[in-house]
Amino acid sequence: MRALILSIAVAGQWTAFAQERALAPKPEWRRIGSSSVDLSLAGPATGPADSVWYSPDGAKLYARARSGRIWETSDFETWSASSSAEPPARAGRLRYIPSEANRLFLFGSNVYRSEDGGQAWTNLTAYRDRPIIGGPQNDLAISPASVEQVAVANDFGVWRSADAGLSWTSLNQTLPNLPIRRILSTPGRGSGARILIDGIGPAEWQPGGSKDWVAVSDARARREEEELAAFSSSLGVSLSAIGGSGDFRFAGGPDGRIWSSLDSGRSWRLSRAAGGGRVESIFVDAREPRIAVAALGGRGPHVLRTVNGGLYWDDLSANLSETPAYAIAADRSDGADAAIYAATERGVFLMRASLTAAGPSGTWTSLSDGLPPGRATDVRLDQTGNQLYVAIDGYGLFAAASPHRARTLRIVNAADFSVRAAAPGSLLSVLGGRVERAQTGQLKFPILASSASESQIQVPFEATASALALAIEAEGRSVTLPLQLESVAPAIFVDRDGAPMILDADSGLVLDAGRAAHSGARIQVLATGLGLTRPAWPSGLAAPLESPPQVAVPVQVWLDRVPLRVTRATLAPGYIGYYLVEAELPALVNAGPAELYVAAEGRESNRVRMYLEP
Repeated sequence: MRALILSIAVAGQWTAFAQERALAPKPEWRRIGSSSVDLSLAGPATGPADSVWYSPDGAKLYARARSGRIWETSDFETWSASSSAEPPARAGRLRYIPSEANRLFLFGSNVYRSEDGGQAWTNLTAYRDRPIIGGPQNDLAISPASVEQVAVANDFGVWRSADAGLSWTSLNQTLPNLPIRRILSTPGRGSGARILIDGIGPAEWQPGGSKDWVAVSDARARREEEELAAFSSSLGVSLSAIGGSGDFRFAGGPDGRIWSSLDSGRSWRLSRAAGGGRVESIFVDAREPRIAVAALGGRGPHVLRTVNGGLYWDDLSANLSETPAYAIAADRSDGADAAIYAATERGVFLMRASLTAAGPSGTWTSLSDGLPPGRATDVRLDQTGNQLYVAIDGYGLFAAASPHRARTLRIVNAADFSVRAAAPGSLLSVLGGRVERAQTGQLKFPILASSASESQIQVPFEATASALALAIEAEGRSVTLPLQLESVAPAIFVDRDGAPMILDADSGLVLDAGRAAHSGARIQVLATGLGLTRPAWPSGLAAPLESPPQVAVPVQVWLDRVPLRVTRATLAPGYIGYYLVEAELPALVNAGPAELYVAAEGRESNRVRMYLEP
């Protein structure tokens, strides 16, 4: 019981955290991961740095990124933007200090040191078939304060040695130099957020683990690269962007030309003639692929819209006419006008405009307050449109509740913010307002928490119909929203970054990438939507701490498609709308990530990722 109480204490923190999630018109940005990536080097890596040098007294270290930005550090841990002039002129790849003329450093694919004026050399960075700090090495500096202190700039960031190169540490964890080209996917479906990093490739941030990104293989990114190469070959043009849905495809070139295809790229027609800057990306509406918005860099128009498959493109640049754009995301689920987000040289912007008919352009509003200064290289909405993700060049990935949804009332599953069926007893979130009343007919839904941006309600255990019309009153607004009801609709609780609420039954600690589950251990999964209980329990009332009611139907837990032994499935003691499912892990497990889900009566929950150790 002590472990159970510990578990529920953590669950209580989780509930409070969920209730604080806000959808304010002004985004409250949070950082996803860091600005460095784990490549199994001597420390975290980041983007390329071309130059590194010390101040005359050796108190400061400067680095110039390939982007041209210059950074400085005095504690060799934190970096800040520097107003320093360009690095000192130094020719060649040999470095030494006149007072120590016999000690030489040479850099290329690796770093070498000589103690006898160059007659014999020691490789300081080689390990097997690659340098432990990555490479190639672009620059090397020796501190004027000590010949033992050496810094290197290479294609994976900045590195430092305090013992003349015998050992190396990374200075990249806080260096804002991560060149994110694209957001590959948002958290969900058992994985964290994924990005594409120039010079490195796909990387994922694993919720609950290290803040560093981890290099991964991404099949979708590989397919897109192959499709880009195939379309470029077909058109005889080195394309800069592609987009599409179903059989409909758009392709953009570096001179502003855009082509369209109705047959998955087997034949093309020129949709827009050359003119303006490079086509950086093309957003295509998945439901109506003839609707597209293109982002262009360079000079000329920067945001173009087509509502007829490319027969005509009109300019939505408006007050972004002098600002290169790199990516577009849009959502037209709320009202006649869509919410259009643009990632630009000056950050991220929002406009309301029609995507179903050509018409006058609106005005772009900046959403960059609270974001680091720098260009936004990509912008993306999650599948529900509730979360907005922005990549800021150098700094990494940031997320916030979608501003365009701030005042629109809608119902989502409280466990994972998905739009799915509910079940008697389910916990739901109503986004967009402070709910004062929720009922269907004479059946009232208990309101468990309420704020200006989000409320939590429970589906009464007495609800029986398969389709409900839920009448909601919130701050003077009255709406009726449809709600599908099933006998069970399991969903595992996850946080906004995709980390599941799975605990070790003995310690009560949350299991994540930094704390793996061991073979043979008992785990507790917090879920909602498991339906009726025995004995029946009143709606809106916290479950008892002792002998909580059991789920009425059999519950299964699957780990990598292998069923686990479920030892109990009950209401979570002390809480409303939460269910606790306890299961035993096998005596033998494979180390690493595994997929877990809960099922009941043939209905399956969301897939989540947990980490295992033998």
